[in-house]
Amino acid sequence: MSPPAPPARLGLLGTLRSLLGGPGHRGPKTDHFDGERFFNPVGSTGRSFADVRRWRRTSQPVPWPQWVENRASPALPKQLAPGEIALTFVNHITFLVQFRGLNILTDPVYSQRVSPFTSVGPQRVRAPGLPFQDLPKIDLVLVSHNHYDHLDMPTLVRLQRAHSPCFVTSLGNKPLLESFGLRNVHELDWWQSVSVPNGQVTMTPARHWSARSPRNRNRTLWGGFVVEADGRRLFFAGDTGYGTHFKEVRERCGSLDLCLLPIGAYEPRWFMEEQHMNPDDAVRAHLDLQTPLSIGTHFGCFRLTDEGIDDPVIDLAAARRRHDVAPEAFQVLETGETRTFYPVTKPALVGTPD
Repeated sequence: MSPPAPPARLGLLGTLRSLLGGPGHRGPKTDHFDGERFFNPVGSTGRSFADVRRWRRTSQPVPWPQWVENRASPALPKQLAPGEIALTFVNHITFLVQFRGLNILTDPVYSQRVSPFTSVGPQRVRAPGLPFQDLPKIDLVLVSHNHYDHLDMPTLVRLQRAHSPCFVTSLGNKPLLESFGLRNVHELDWWQSVSVPNGQVTMTPARHWSARSPRNRNRTLWGGFVVEADGRRLFFAGDTGYGTHFKEVRERCGSLDLCLLPIGAYEPRWFMEEQHMNPDDAVRAHLDLQTPLSIGTHFGCFRLTDEGIDDPVIDLAAARRRHDVAPEAFQVLETGETRTFYPVTKPALVGTPD
């Protein structure tokens, strides 16, 4: 099977506008914003150009296949019982999350490349597990930060045209999204919340960085999201290194029914550790969050770092054994697979820790 056709291109001016990334955020200083740029309160914020050159010079990447056929086929539920959550793994970090009355996409990417350009940059090695034309009505789109493998502008434009959803993103991204005709866009700082149809979204901290080009580095925020809907609470961590923020999410947001945690793009560790969790970090985050169920994300579609395509799943199995976590407590879905979960916890009141 040949790769799928990409979404409509942005054109030269649109590509330039996407690359510039908008004006960024302007506002008062906080514990993670110096008045011009965002930063991580603990540790560094992104790597230097010298570090990037060192990585490229010493890199020993495991080869990836040119193309992989998906083995699973989506089976979206016709209806959900009270409290059920259905997940379909589309690709990379993109999930279709379904509650009763609320369909969500996380960091949706349907483009051929995660790059400002259509001819260079990391290219997908498998088709999206759920074709765009087979999506149900999308109510809510979560955009964790502005890296190209998370904020894929052609896909967001396509979603606006086909579904006109509510978009929730991090501080500084709203002007860029609105410049492409996206409507109903909300941008949040860490711990801010917004009501959405049949739910509520709270933005949470992450340990990462942002850039669409070198000139707009860290002018916009990064983070994760807690979504509350149908009496349940789901945590989408976005893209992040390991840190104390996972315990803080649990303390401030209460008990969590299901967590989507990144497990890929982690080698070499000296370069990636502060911005991307490896599977062992992800299992530690799972334990910090005290969640009964986590699902792995951020792997298996675009080669971004040095590990092999199957290494995140293999290393996750080893990490579960090392930390005595049952396989059913931290799962991985096949690309294109749909699973419906029956959460076992009763969530606390909004904002009230157990």
